[in-house]
Amino acid sequence: MPELPEVETLARGLQRTIAGRRIVSVTLGKTDFIDNPSALEEFLPGLSIERVERFGKFMLLRLGGEASGNGTAHSVSAASLLVHLGMTGHMAPQPAAEPFSKHTHARFLLDDGCELRYTDPRRFGRMAYLAGEKLLAELGRFGVDPLEVSELEFGALLKSHKSRIKALLLDQSALRGVGNIYADESLWRAKIHPKRIAATISQGVSRKLRKALQDILREAIALRGSSISDFLDAQGQPGEYQRRHRAYGREAKPCYRCKTPIRRVIVAGRSSYFCPKCQPAPKSVKHKLKRRKPVTSRRKPASQ
Repeated sequence: MPELPEVETLARGLQRTIAGRRIVSVTLGKTDFIDNPSALEEFLPGLSIERVERFGKFMLLRLGGEASGNGTAHSVSAASLLVHLGMTGHMAPQPAAEPFSKHTHARFLLDDGCELRYTDPRRFGRMAYLAGEKLLAELGRFGVDPLEVSELEFGALLKSHKSRIKALLLDQSALRGVGNIYADESLWRAKIHPKRIAATISQGVSRKLRKALQDILREAIALRGSSISDFLDAQGQPGEYQRRHRAYGREAKPCYRCKTPIRRVIVAGRSSYFCPKCQPAPKSVKHKLKRRKPVTSRRKPASQ
């Protein structure tokens, strides 16, 4: 599933190509991933895409201008088209005259003759037209952006949670935009076991983790994200950061630091990859991992 760097990459590409364009019409196919499909058809025509930005793992197409909902033109403020790519979603502009693929479920005709097309074979994504208080309420469900969180805020966040650090990094209500790939990569760089309790992490290690997380996210953005299976940028090109993965998906391969084979455990229902030597397990976890000696039953000899 695309994470912060992949969504940032796509949002930047769309900002360059469609910002300032006016939506002429909306054509929808399958709509089971769309909140209130009729709202898109009713309110989007006539609106301009003022800018495209990332919010966590979402893209926000910020809208403005005159909408014509209910047959009456009215000014729109603080309205956005919210887009989540799910596992296989993609959004890119194409010439309207070009045939569209089988899994194209939303087409937005723009005033330059192009169509902004959303394709998604598995339809695990989400799309919604939100304005005013509804938009604020939706965005308010999410935590701070990891690229914007201060050292003090990050330390306080860890100290206030008794969950595993990997689970906290994945918690979108605490820290928006981080997923499995960049959580594993950051924990490996900071030498922290994914099952470590967040509140037990010292201030110094917290600073180290925040720096690792922010550095890795910026490096991944510079390389247009990680293309594990389906991700492509707005120009249809794959990312390159997967070539720099040091932990994610590398089970049984040697650690880049110490050559110890990378291991995999389940944390918060997700596979977590780590080096057992560089990222030592906390004592409570070590105790559970110890092999129990097999119990042998002693039977009394049968009576003669």
